[in-house]
Amino acid sequence: MSERFPVSYADFHDRWSDPEQRKQNIAAYTSGECSFIPHLLPELAVALPVVEVLKILRGRLDDTLDLALDPRYTDPDRAFIDLPVAICSPVVDEPDGNWLKRSKMVGINVRTVGSHWQVVHYTLTLPAAQDSIQLLPIWEPGVVGSLYGISSWNLNPEFFNAELAETIPHLDTTAKQLKAAINILHALGKTVGMDVIPHTDRFSEIALANPHYFEWLQRQDICIIDHAANLHEDVQACIWAFLQQYGPALSGDALPGSADLLFNKISEIDRLRVLFGLPDDFAGRALRRRGLVAHLHRYGYEPVPATMAPPYRGIEVDPFPEALRIDVDGLVWRDYRITHPEPMSRVFGPLARYKLYERLDNNKNWEIDFSRPREEVWNYVCEKYTDVQQRFAFDFMRGDMSHVQMRPEGVPDTIDRYYDLLGAVKQSIRERGTPYFGYFAESFLAPADVLAYGDEVDHLEAAQAEVTLGDLQSAAVGSPEFLRSFRQYLDLAAVRAFAPSFTVMTADKDDPRFDHFYLKGNEVRLFIALFLGDMPAYMGLGFEARDIHHTPAPNEHYTKLYVFRESDGPKATTGPYIWGKNGFLYHQITRLKLYLEQIDYLNTIAGQPTQWLLHPDPVAEKKVIAWTQQRDHPDSLFIANTDCDNPVRNFALPGIPGLSSQPEWALDFSTSGDITGHDQVLRHNGIHYKVGAIGPGEGRVYRVKP
Repeated sequence: MSERFPVSYADFHDRWSDPEQRKQNIAAYTSGECSFIPHLLPELAVALPVVEVLKILRGRLDDTLDLALDPRYTDPDRAFIDLPVAICSPVVDEPDGNWLKRSKMVGINVRTVGSHWQVVHYTLTLPAAQDSIQLLPIWEPGVVGSLYGISSWNLNPEFFNAELAETIPHLDTTAKQLKAAINILHALGKTVGMDVIPHTDRFSEIALANPHYFEWLQRQDICIIDHAANLHEDVQACIWAFLQQYGPALSGDALPGSADLLFNKISEIDRLRVLFGLPDDFAGRALRRRGLVAHLHRYGYEPVPATMAPPYRGIEVDPFPEALRIDVDGLVWRDYRITHPEPMSRVFGPLARYKLYERLDNNKNWEIDFSRPREEVWNYVCEKYTDVQQRFAFDFMRGDMSHVQMRPEGVPDTIDRYYDLLGAVKQSIRERGTPYFGYFAESFLAPADVLAYGDEVDHLEAAQAEVTLGDLQSAAVGSPEFLRSFRQYLDLAAVRAFAPSFTVMTADKDDPRFDHFYLKGNEVRLFIALFLGDMPAYMGLGFEARDIHHTPAPNEHYTKLYVFRESDGPKATTGPYIWGKNGFLYHQITRLKLYLEQIDYLNTIAGQPTQWLLHPDPVAEKKVIAWTQQRDHPDSLFIANTDCDNPVRNFALPGIPGLSSQPEWALDFSTSGDITGHDQVLRHNGIHYKVGAIGPGEGRVYRVKP
C-alpha cells in the first residue's frame, strides 16, 4: 500500500479515484493482507457497480464465491439442505450463544444502503474485528413505512437490487438476494442477525388475517365503547361481512362457507389469498387492505395500540384536537393515552402487540391473566421466526423492546416457556437444531419499575438474553452518566448471565435530539469498544464519518429517520441517506482499523479476558482508565482518557497483578498520532508506572518492549 495517508474527506475520494492507489487498496484486501479495503469510504462502497464488487469478492474468496451464489444455496425454499462448510455460519460449532458476549457488532438499516446486496458492499469497509452484522427489520412495513411496523411476513420489496438480478439472473427475488448476501457474509467471517419484533403494524395483514392473535377495541369518536376479551370474534364477523360484500381478492376464487371456516379451518396462506390476493402483488394487496381497514373503521374496530413502560395497561382516547388525524382515504383516527400514566408511559399508535395471555374479568379493568398463556399465539410467533432463521441461516436475533415486562410483581417465582416471547423465540430456534443461536436484547438497563415492572437485569436473565444493548450511547464520553454506567455494566457482566454492550451509536440515537453526544470523544469511544476484548460492542452504520452537528442537520443526514418513510412532518425525508463528510474522524478510525490489522486483532485481542488497572470511576472524579489482558504474559497495555476537554498529567498506573517482574512498555499506537518524550516508554519504578500526560479523548496502546 502507498505510504500517503488521506486526511480530508476529499482526499479519500481522490485516493479511490486514482487508478493505481485504488488497485493497491483492493489488492491489500484480496491478498489477505488486510481484512477490509483500506481508505474506501462507505458511501463509495455502496455505490460500486455489482460487477466490480463480484470481482473483488472473487479475489478474496476464490471458489467460495461460487458456492455462496450457487442456485442450490441461494434459494431459501431449499434451506434444509446441507450447506458447504465454507459458507456455513462462522459460529456453527459453538455450543450456545455465549459467543455473542465477545462480538463487535455493526447495526445496519438496509434503507441507508439500498438493498440486502449492498450490505455486502458496506462490509468491504469493516475490519475483521467488527465480526457481526445486525440487520434492522427486513419485512414489508405498514403505516408511515416504519420498519418496526411489520405489515406482512413478505420481505420488503424496497431491498431488491435490480442490478444484481441483471448480473446474476437466478437471484431474481429479494429472498434469494438476502440468502446470497448472508452466504457471503458468513464466508467473510461475519455473523448475521435479524430483528425479532413482538408486535406488528396495527392494521397489518398479520392482524387482519389473525384477529384472534391480537387485542381489539371498538371506538366511537372519543369513547372506547367496547374492549371485551373476545371482541376479536366480532371483528372476524365484520371481516366475513366484508368478504360477502366484496368477494375474494382474486376473482374466480371461492369463499369459505363461514367465518369459522375462514379463520379456524383453512391455512393462513389460503386465508391471506382470500383476503388480499397474491404475495407478489404488493400494490394490489395494499389497496385491498385499505378497503378492509375502511370497512372495520366504519364499525369502530381497531387493534389495541402497543404501549411502553408501567402501567402498560389502561388506555383512553386522547380528546385534544392535535390527537386527531385524517388519513389519505379521509378516515378519522384518534391517538390514545395511558389512563394513569407514569413518567415513561407511552402509546405507540401505529403498532399492535400480540395478545399472549387471556384477560381477567372479560378485560373490564384492562388486567392480564398471566396464568393463562394463549399457547396458539406463542406457537405462531415462534414458528414464524424459526422458519425465517432456518431459511436464511441467521446467527442471532435482536429482540425489539426487550425491556417490556408487564407483570406488576416483576419476574415471577416460576419461569416457564411462556414467560417472555422473545426468549421463547430464541428457545424455539435452538430446539430446531441451531444451538449457537444468540439473543441480543434491546433494553437500556433503566432503574427498576421505570421501563419495566421489576428489575430489568432479572428480566433479561429470565428471558435468556446473552447480551443487552444498554445505554452508553446516550451519554457523552467522560460524563458522570457515562462513567457510572460503564462501571455498572462491567460489574453486571462479571456476575450476571448476560453482558451489557459497549454501545457506540445506534440507529435510535442517530437523531437530531442526540447530536450533543457526538460532538467530541468519538475516536476514544470506538477505541474502548474495540480493545475491551471480552466486552460486546455495538456501532451503528454511519458513525465512522458522522458529521459534528452543533445545530440540527436536515433529516437526510440521520439514519434514525430512515427507520420511517414519511413525506411530511418532523420525520420526513426526501431522497437517500446522506453520509457524513467528517474526513478527520474517518481518518482517525481508518488509522485505528489499520492498526487492528497490524497486531492481528482476532488472535491477540478478541475474546481475551480483561485485567483492569484503572477501572471506570463510578463517581466520575477520575477520567483515565487502563487495562491489559489477564494472561500469564500480557503483551498489550491500553490507556484511555475519557475527559475530552482536558489532558490528564502526572498519574500512575499500578503494576500488572501476578507478574514476578514488571515489563517495560513501548508506545505502539495513539489515537492522537505520534507521542514523543517521556511517555514513549513506561518503566516500573518498583511501585507503579508513571505517565507524564495523556491528551483529551486520547487512547493509547503499549506493547511489551523487547
